[in-house]
Amino acid sequence: MSAATPPLAHRTAVLVFIENPRDELLLLLRAKPPNLGVWSPPGGKLETSLGESPFECAARETREETGVAAAPEDFHLFAMISEKAYEGEAHWLLFLFRLKKHVTTLPPAMAEGRFGFFARTAIDTLPIPDTDRAALWPIYDRYREGFVALRADCAPGAPLKLTFEQITPAAGETGPRANNT
Repeated sequence: MSAATPPLAHRTAVLVFIENPRDELLLLLRAKPPNLGVWSPPGGKLETSLGESPFECAARETREETGVAAAPEDFHLFAMISEKAYEGEAHWLLFLFRLKKHVTTLPPAMAEGRFGFFARTAIDTLPIPDTDRAALWPIYDRYREGFVALRADCAPGAPLKLTFEQITPAAGETGPRANNT
């Protein structure tokens, strides 16, 4: 990075994958940036000034956005993604969680947007962020029961480049535990 190029901000956030009893996923049609006008899982930024942990943030964001009461222990962390230069605006450290209990009712619309439940196959036909289509949903499909850490180079104009840093299969699953797989 040259001296004339200002450094990008670094943000830390969570995304929460919530399912109903039919294994449909709860998504939010975002009414605000980032991701204005596209569907994504609920979530938000950590309150770092308060020392909030990613698990505490997942519980808070779930409650604030969906009205579902959940404690930090109600979540399974299945991915950590370091996004470099997302949309050329900022670097993001994302923690992806699954809520370990089902939600049975659709939350009401709010200032952040409106909700819908979708079968996993239907999500591929929705307007979703390009990085979600290329990386986020395949990560959910493959690692939601285990854990994966990776970094994504999201520089504008360049192809998305993923580097896997750690993979831990789900309990009882056979598979690689490897770096850079």
